[in-house]
Amino acid sequence: MREIIFDTETTGLDPLHPERPDRLVEAGFVELMGLERTGRELHLYFNPERDVPEEVVRVHGLRREFLEKHPRFAEQVEQILDFIGDAPLVAHNAAFDQGFVNAELARAGRPALAGARFVDTLPIARKRFPGASCSLDALAKRFQLDRYGFDLASRKGPGGHGALVDSRILAEVYLQLRGGREQRLSFEAVVETVSTATEAPVQFTPRPPRPVALPARLTPEEAAAHEAFIAKLGDGALWKKTGS
Repeated sequence: MREIIFDTETTGLDPLHPERPDRLVEAGFVELMGLERTGRELHLYFNPERDVPEEVVRVHGLRREFLEKHPRFAEQVEQILDFIGDAPLVAHNAAFDQGFVNAELARAGRPALAGARFVDTLPIARKRFPGASCSLDALAKRFQLDRYGFDLASRKGPGGHGALVDSRILAEVYLQLRGGREQRLSFEAVVETVSTATEAPVQFTPRPPRPVALPARLTPEEAAAHEAFIAKLGDGALWKKTGS
């Protein structure tokens, strides 16, 4: 099954503000097939045509001077729509990203993406870990994603968040929330078993008994100790009934 993990960075929190709506400044998309990253990614910056507040810059590190050098969202919308196709769209706190993407699509004269296409990993995580922090950083730490090469420590500093790296992290978190690598290995083993079920049964040829029994390897001391142990078991001992 093809799915698209995605994340966005913005100028703020309100894409529908009547006077100064917040805008997208970055988007990262990661393609999954069967919960596994395929290597296909799309990473774009957007000129928001407005200022970027300093408190937001401290989160993603993207200033207006840098973003003004990039095309507007409307100029890159075809590239985005071609990449995502009709695949489900997976995001953490998906309503936030959905609201911004649909607001930008409306400005570009394009129809909104249907809500049914979005998969939100936040309620999935909250159901699995009730009462615990379920931020993306907390989940990355819980699943020890530093084992897979993610630099989790750098995300705590200024500008530590980015749409593409967050999408890559979420791809691994999503895999873990769906059962982890162990589930996929188990599924693959089942598939292999089913695929070989119709093959011819294995024939086992009985091995003839040895003409001469192998000599015992017990020392006289070990044999005496064994006999003493059996004597303590009593007449009803199973060992004596077998004649061994």
